Amino acid sequence: MRVLFVGDIISKTGRRALREGLYDLRSSRDIDLVIANVENAAGIFGITEKVIKEIKSSGVDIMTSGNHVWDKREGITLLDTRDDIIRPANYPPMVPGKGFAIKQFNGARISVINIQGRIFMTPIDCPFRAMDEILKMLPTDTVIKIVDFHAEATSEKVAMGYYLDGKVSAVIGTHTHVQTADEKILPMGTAYLTDAGMTGPVESVIGVKKEQIIDRFITGIPSRMIVAHGDSMINGALIDIDEKTGKAHSIERIHIEIGDGSEGEGF
Repeated sequence: MRVLFVGDIISKTGRRALREGLYDLRSSRDIDLVIANVENAAGIFGITEKVIKEIKSSGVDIMTSGNHVWDKREGITLLDTRDDIIRPANYPPMVPGKGFAIKQFNGARISVINIQGRIFMTPIDCPFRAMDEILKMLPTDTVIKIVDFHAEATSEKVAMGYYLDGKVSAVIGTHTHVQTADEKILPMGTAYLTDAGMTGPVESVIGVKKEQIIDRFITGIPSRMIVAHGDSMINGALIDIDEKTGKAHSIERIHIEIGDGSEGEGF
């Protein structure tokens, strides 16, 4: 089975990249399942119903998220009404949504799991213990398991990769918007990448207009973040997984640049 994991989608520039590039990528590389992190998909922070419909129409099957999924009230409601959007599983149990999704493919069960780190982030429940509990809950015939670990610290992500090695098919990091170059198959057969990067503007500071962020660093004065425009890109990881064993055969970083759509401010 071939799975494409798409790095954090940034506002309308990232959605345009998906709209213009995902179909050809999916067909040319014989991709079976597309997973994408959507927590920044609407105006950089959060999600809306309109935005989610656009992402789905571009060819995304399952959507993961992170700490920014709570930033729009409409998006929080979607977590309880859709089964194809998940939020980090290690938030307290009373919050809306679910931390994993199960999809049928060729008669097999595939699970996509979302967890969030704690280093330099909100001090929520332990992601390591949360993973232990989720793996116990999954149906025994769930062979393929893919984890989006939404975290800041590289050390926490690397540790999680080794902790889950042999227990899941892939651990892909999100959140920093900077694609790392450490893709590998771990000793027990788990595909790993510290961060998938972002799907959004090429000339930017993690998706935001570079001039604005430079000014913030120089002056120390906060301002409303504005998504950059110009050339866009799709970042992610392409993973080949054995459908019988759940072990990964290969992982490849994806970086595709798409021409200027001249889209700037707004959602």
